[in-house]
Amino acid sequence: MELWDAYYKDGTLANIDLIRGENIPDGLYHLVCEVLVRHIDGDYLLMQRDFNKNIYPGYFEATAGGSALKGENKFDCIKRELSEETGIVCEEFTEFACYVFEDGQSLFHCFLCNTDCDKEKEKPQQGETISFKWISESEFIQFVNSDKMIDRQKTRYLNWLKGKGYLE
Repeated sequence: MELWDAYYKDGTLANIDLIRGENIPDGLYHLVCEVLVRHIDGDYLLMQRDFNKNIYPGYFEATAGGSALKGENKFDCIKRELSEETGIVCEEFTEFACYVFEDGQSLFHCFLCNTDCDKEKEKPQQGETISFKWISESEFIQFVNSDKMIDRQKTRYLNWLKGKGYLE
């Protein structure tokens, strides 16, 4: 059984436990974090989702991430998720988006990780990821603008790229 902390829409703790898979009461949310990984050489990491995933099986995505466990803050969550899903260890993250996902009753925090990791040492997490590939910045921009990108991520990354001046 996976426990989560419940939050109010404004991001404050509700001091209520949530259980993964059970309905989240109205007015409460759980914390979800995702991270975009950029190597110091400018390449971006794409992770291929396991074919057994219920949503978007086999798709490449530009993020590692998931739900914060009970007692984790957003930084603890993203460090754990990145390490579990890729084997990459990072201590510094730049947050670039935060929003409420009403349908899933989630508070999303999106981060960027700049890393100098060995690009050949990623470790897939069984049931989550099956492979990885590094792509150049121009390939990443094309990926974000393609129909190959998961829709719910596309809007976040288009906005981020526009904010960085890469798109008009």
